[in-house]
Amino acid sequence: MNERNIRRFSLAHLLENGSVDDSSAASVRRVPASFGPADITLEAPSDSSSDRTASCHAACKVHLVEGSGSEISGEVHELLRSRLRSASLLTFVALAIFLVWHVFQLDLSPARPLALPTFIWHIIATLVVGCIGFALCSKQAFTTSQLRWMELGTCGVPAAFFMLMQYGRTYLYVNSYDFHPGVAPFWLLAIYTYAIFIPNTWKRAAVVLGIIASLPILTTVLGMILNTKVLLFMSGEPGVLVEIVLVMAVSAVGAVFGVYTINSLQAQAYQARQLGQYRLKKLIGSGGMGDVYLAEHQLMKRPCAIKVIRPEKAGDPKVLARFEREVQATAKLSHWNSIDIFDYGRADDGTFYYVMEYLPGMNLGEIVKRFGPMPAARVIHLVRQACDALQEAHDLGLLHRDLKPANLFAAVRGGFYDVAKLLDFGLAKPLSDLDTAQLTADGSITGSPLYMSPEQATGDKEPDPRSDIYSLGGVLYYLLTGHPPFEDEKPIKVLISHAHEPPKPLTQWIEEVPLDLEAIVMRCLAKSPDDRYQSAAELAAALDDCEHHGVWTRDNARNWWMQSDRATAQANEMAVM
Repeated sequence: MNERNIRRFSLAHLLENGSVDDSSAASVRRVPASFGPADITLEAPSDSSSDRTASCHAACKVHLVEGSGSEISGEVHELLRSRLRSASLLTFVALAIFLVWHVFQLDLSPARPLALPTFIWHIIATLVVGCIGFALCSKQAFTTSQLRWMELGTCGVPAAFFMLMQYGRTYLYVNSYDFHPGVAPFWLLAIYTYAIFIPNTWKRAAVVLGIIASLPILTTVLGMILNTKVLLFMSGEPGVLVEIVLVMAVSAVGAVFGVYTINSLQAQAYQARQLGQYRLKKLIGSGGMGDVYLAEHQLMKRPCAIKVIRPEKAGDPKVLARFEREVQATAKLSHWNSIDIFDYGRADDGTFYYVMEYLPGMNLGEIVKRFGPMPAARVIHLVRQACDALQEAHDLGLLHRDLKPANLFAAVRGGFYDVAKLLDFGLAKPLSDLDTAQLTADGSITGSPLYMSPEQATGDKEPDPRSDIYSLGGVLYYLLTGHPPFEDEKPIKVLISHAHEPPKPLTQWIEEVPLDLEAIVMRCLAKSPDDRYQSAAELAAALDDCEHHGVWTRDNARNWWMQSDRATAQANEMAVM
């Protein structure tokens, strides 16, 4: 792994809804996009690639790891705070409700000498637990040690109140009714609330729950020591104490086992979110071939995106061959407007994945769907960058074959906005393989119908770099008008239109289109490859000569993104309302 790759993570692409293949980009904001039934990617069936798959099995073995201790402890810290907040607020609500009931039931007669101290402790317990709960709701940071002290307050103060209440109940029942109330239900609630909410090792939980379970037993014994009538009653009814011990012991053991089970599930879930040295944080895209996750490298602590092939498809040699081809094709590229694979591997369960940089921004299809057609100057600015990346791919003998708005990404990189990124080489193919059709059966079509070149649609000629020029012309058409060159509910009709019909002039969709830029778009969309620009570099030169070239500045890009962020925030607020 070279130093450059260490500095650059590599991108990932969100998977556009309504698409058979996985395309788009890993983005901060993901808006479901569908350009209609025709906007799908058609992939040709592939021949068996067992040799390649076997070599990948042997060479790309990457084991799942549990993660560093600091990573796990950090997760436990956040989990402890979250769970402790829930436990304290729940306990506070319960204590507050019963405090209201306690006010109406308060009896300060001589027969209840412990009524007032019990009531005071009830108030104290409610206030302490409530303060802890609301403190944990604030944004103030707490150390793990402070959280553990809060844990003690949440459990210890109510436990002291429960002891006093149990002793008062025992004193009242034995002296007035010659009857022992047994174990109060609130002890069982205390035990299971702690077991469910507080994250712990089972050994630590055993200590804490053992102490809680011993408190009602200790309270009963103290009652026998401090009150003669209680002692006489318990001497005549030894089964009461035995029952208390058994109930508490069984409850504590059951709660400890529950903690052990919960911990095991949490550990499995944590490990399941690990791929190699990467921790999966959340799903950000999904498609027919696999899923894309926002992830983090455990040591470098930088965000990245991981594309994971679906387990049910991991045994298909054709899918694995395409997956490996995408990795290898993208890894050859070094242009800053292209993606660069950072890592690739296979987990113990057979899951294939590769790691790419995580890009803040949106793909161009997403931008047009949300904000409408782009101004000509911005279109030139973005597509001009894509031409450079595409030219490098062509110089390396690589065709993209699936250029579309979702595969061009406007990213924020290094403090600059509208940095174009060329994505998804999943259908890319070396020019040297065009005669052998290794992964493409004869007579089949590969690509997105809305932006497919005539030669791809008909299969009469093998695609070449000019086929990508046609597709890029279709992208230009869409960015300027908000419509692809041809639209229909049936993909086959779109393919026929690409092969035989001229596209509508851009001015039929939008009036303010520069004539020089419209001429460039229409030349890109010429039916004959000989009539198009012969290379991405030639197209780039034509864009450089446009009147609006250079008009879209860095300040324009930054201002647009700032306004876009505000518009998105307002839309989210309205959605919540």
